Amino acid sequence: MGVAMTLHLDAEELNTCVACGLCLPHCPTFRVTGEEALSPRGLIDAMRSVQNEGAAIDEDFVSFMATCVQCRGCEPACPSGVPFGNLIEGTREVLADEGRITPWWQKLGFSLLPRHRTLLAASSALAIAQRLRLVPKRLDPGRVPLRRGASITSTGEDVWLYTGCVMDAWLRETHRSTVRVLDALGVGYTVPGPGGGCCGALHVHAGLHDASVQLAIDVMGSMPGDAPILVNSAGCGAALKDYGELVGTDVAHRFSDRVFDVHEWLAPLVSDLDLDRSDTSYVVQDPCHLRHVQGAHLPVRTLLERVGTLVELDDDGLCCGAGGVYSALQPELAGKIRDRKLEAIDRALERSGATVLVSANPGCSMHLQQALDARGVSVRHPVDVLAAALR
Repeated sequence: MGVAMTLHLDAEELNTCVACGLCLPHCPTFRVTGEEALSPRGLIDAMRSVQNEGAAIDEDFVSFMATCVQCRGCEPACPSGVPFGNLIEGTREVLADEGRITPWWQKLGFSLLPRHRTLLAASSALAIAQRLRLVPKRLDPGRVPLRRGASITSTGEDVWLYTGCVMDAWLRETHRSTVRVLDALGVGYTVPGPGGGCCGALHVHAGLHDASVQLAIDVMGSMPGDAPILVNSAGCGAALKDYGELVGTDVAHRFSDRVFDVHEWLAPLVSDLDLDRSDTSYVVQDPCHLRHVQGAHLPVRTLLERVGTLVELDDDGLCCGAGGVYSALQPELAGKIRDRKLEAIDRALERSGATVLVSANPGCSMHLQQALDARGVSVRHPVDVLAAALR
């Protein structure tokens, strides 16, 4: 039995879709299921039925909205400029407010992210549980480090280096690599102050609007001034760049204007780095929030072509299925989406002989590494590769 309610979506944004279908090849869920209802235009049609025609929100509607990875691969493919990200986030916000998605245990997990010491302790416990084979396969995010080394400390005020939550807890070595590159350029960096522990990206995806706004306000307060803000996690970078729209103030818009993916900031300076170029081939996997949302995937190539041979995938940037916590909430679909990505990776490996894949997002890296271990392929962050090539 369904419940009638409004989605509060922008009517102009909702009506922009002309159902042309050009988004379909770029939608990972449609590609693996072939179900029109799970495509962007299918989801938009369901949204219109609820908002414009008073259709009830039933279990099918909730299920359809939950299957979206929120990769936003449909957006650059859309000739009408449909802001699908706004529509799905707005819909999920209403569903979360009504208790139809994002249950208490998920909210509890998200509440740990800004509490960095608690997150670090929980990550260590998870790492031990993994090694004792106590973590169910469905909930296993990929191998979490048991030791992460010392935190990075500030060296100057030229730029801010956003460290985040999961990125610092699980992939702190990439922060150290970023620091080595900045040091080689003579760039001083500052880490965020209190309040900068979590960007709120996962909260936005889960429909937790009020929590997302509060986290955004806290993060903005942790990095005051005018210095550029460098982010080495694609998902976090996309979130910080969207604070202007999320919070809706002039202060938030000015903050977002200061945010750079680390690769787009470093690319113009790459000639100032003393790098060794090797014969190593690197398969490049573009995280959706770097390619589709930020449009900052080309600088990755500008940097890496200085240190090795780049191997492109032939799937036009299709999603890998990680999607934040999507792989835990929708394991069957996430697995099928990953399998399709692995087919493209296998083709790239076969024609190149590469044994390294690079990805600039922690979720993608860990989601893919689980499957690539058996192929003898390692997954590395582009900045890790760049730092290792410094003379």
